[in-house]
Formats: sequence, structure tokens, C-alpha cells
Amino acid sequence: MGLLMAGTLGACSSTDEFFNGQPAPPDKSSGFADRFRSLFGSGTEARAEATPGQAGAGGAGAAGSTLSTLDVDCPGIDIRQGAGTLQTNAPGADSAMALRYQATFGRTARQCSVAAGTLSIKVGVQGRLILGPAGGPGEAMVPLRYALVKEGIEPKTIWSKLYMLPVQVPPGQPHVPFTHVVEDMAVPVPPAAELDSYVIYVGFDPQGAAQEKKPARKPRQG
Repeated sequence: MGLLMAGTLGACSSTDEFFNGQPAPPDKSSGFADRFRSLFGSGTEARAEATPGQAGAGGAGAAGSTLSTLDVDCPGIDIRQGAGTLQTNAPGADSAMALRYQATFGRTARQCSVAAGTLSIKVGVQGRLILGPAGGPGEAMVPLRYALVKEGIEPKTIWSKLYMLPVQVPPGQPHVPFTHVVEDMAVPVPPAAELDSYVIYVGFDPQGAAQEKKPARKPRQG
């Protein structure tokens, strides 16, 4: 499986396309952060890109109206509560000395575009993986969950997907940065009055990864 460490392309990432083949330095945060910001242009608060021929498709801000491509702001982005840190221990151990690695998030970014009634959202995360006492060089698999949720009295998940990100730790390197970008988050354009209740969540999801590994149950024989 392809490795994704500091901008090397992984199976579920389009990061290399934006870095133009220039790998980020393994430990110098400023250069790495500059490249991450370049993924999304001038900043993370990017407005939806106007699509030719779509600018007049709907009213701007009227309750119940369809969102115009010129008036759509990206939903806010947040780290899911309780899912901002990933700790992985050696098998069968739970002491502090059994920690293999810990992963945390550093930056998030998103960018939206609208075309043919579809809101497409590009989402990216930057983080760091730190080796623990039981850790060592090699490949670490980091489970990343992205979700688009309509918040309210009864929150509703509009879109959700789990990605397994391979992060390569070289010998002698106690910590490495990682970057991951997804471009397949796409949903029907919501009414303008509902957009403010939409939130993009990102987080580590080891439980979801464990569920996906479980073999499907065979149907009982009658």
C-alpha cells in the first residue's frame, strides 16, 4: 500500500496533486504549514466557487430558497469531541510504557464549490504522529473519520466516511507530520436557511476501523 508521510500520496489522498510533487520537510513545521495552506488557496474560510451558468440558480438567503453559487459559505469545520487524539498500545497491554504512538490534529481546512445542484466540499487535515515507549520505525495506520452533520435537536448525519491513512515513520525519527485531503464529500445543495446548521467534523475513529475489520456474519442455515 502506498505511504503517506509529509505529502507522499496515499491510497485515499489527493495531497500530492496539490504539493506538486514537492515533499514537505519531515520536522520543520513552518514549511509544512505553508504547503498545507497552499492546498486551499488564500485561507480556510474559502467561499464557494462560482460555476459558469449557475449563478442565477436560486435566491440568496431567503428562507427555504435554493442556495446561489455566489452566496454559499462553506459549513464550519470542527474536531469531533473525544476524537481529537489517537493512542495505540502494543497488543495485550494498556500501561503507559506500552504506548506505540499517539496522533493529534494541528490544522484543518475546507473549500466548497457548487455545480448542478451539488455542494462539493474538499476537506484537509494536518497532524502529527509521535512515537511512544513501545514504538519504533515502520508504518502506522491512522483511522480518519470525516462527516457532514446537520446539527439541531436531533442531529442528522448527511455524509460520513472512514479512511485508513498509512503514515511511515523512518528510523531515528521520534515524530512525523501527516496530511490527508478528501474530495469526495458531495451532497445536494441544502436550502439557504439550513446551511448554518451544517458542520463538518473530523476525528480519529479506531472503533470504526475495528468494526470494518470484522468479517461479515454468515446467514444461518434454515
